[in-house]
Amino acid sequence: MSTQTQTQTQPPTSHTLTPHPKIPRGPVTASLNFYEPPADNSKPYNYVELPPTGVPQRNYTDKAHSITINDLRGHEQLFNLDTHAFAALSDIPSATTRSTFDSDSLIKELYYPEVEKLLLKETGAKKILLFDHTIRLASPGANRAPVNRVHIDQTASSAAQRVRHHLPDPEEAEAALKGRYRIINVWRPLNPPIAAHPLAFADSTTVPDSAMVGIEHRYPDRTGETAAVKMTEGQGWWYWSGMEGEERLLLCCFDSWGGERVPHSAFVDPRSEEGVGRESVEVRALVFG
Repeated sequence: MSTQTQTQTQPPTSHTLTPHPKIPRGPVTASLNFYEPPADNSKPYNYVELPPTGVPQRNYTDKAHSITINDLRGHEQLFNLDTHAFAALSDIPSATTRSTFDSDSLIKELYYPEVEKLLLKETGAKKILLFDHTIRLASPGANRAPVNRVHIDQTASSAAQRVRHHLPDPEEAEAALKGRYRIINVWRPLNPPIAAHPLAFADSTTVPDSAMVGIEHRYPDRTGETAAVKMTEGQGWWYWSGMEGEERLLLCCFDSWGGERVPHSAFVDPRSEEGVGRESVEVRALVFG
């Protein structure tokens, strides 16, 4: 049985936050960048790496909208993966240190087992398959910076493609596709508490399917699909102020049963002072059952 907390009113979490006078808290009005279609109405695309000579990295644009982003701090228990497509977890132990995340091999050796154990507990799944991770650094010259554009990592077609790609046995893959499968992103700060470039995420129940736009995600050896998001009325946006090192966000990018998915984006908090940029790690998992 899943250990997810159902929607109900609960008092704020009681764990001790790291004292930090520069951490902005509470609701904030900030800009998020939403989808604007290509000028020629062609199918939107994005190259993951360098595009062919003379071809733009992507053929669509963004439009900034000023919106209210609410603070999840103290309201964590009101949300769960099955309904809202995100969950906030506290007091998660870890044997890793910051230096662990400087090595892909150490991440897989030390952190992947922790993520697998966490997902098995929180989702009640039968099988977890971790398929990649990304380190994001809000600093000049970083290989992967925070994404300041509202998006969803997967669509229905690319999620099924992921299953077939990572389960090369055709019979096993087709059997898995007949049951429940999800793609869940486990998000964690590496230089807590987070002050600059926090992550915003939307309550799935407030974002209609009509707001989603499939984007060709072009890798050197294959083409996947992500989703951009159009601005629509009534979207409910949240961030988790001053995320600590023992806190985790679970972001459901796709659920074959209910269709829940969580639009998300980094954003610039106008209350943040100049300082150390955000460092974070996200691990993506196929969750079966």
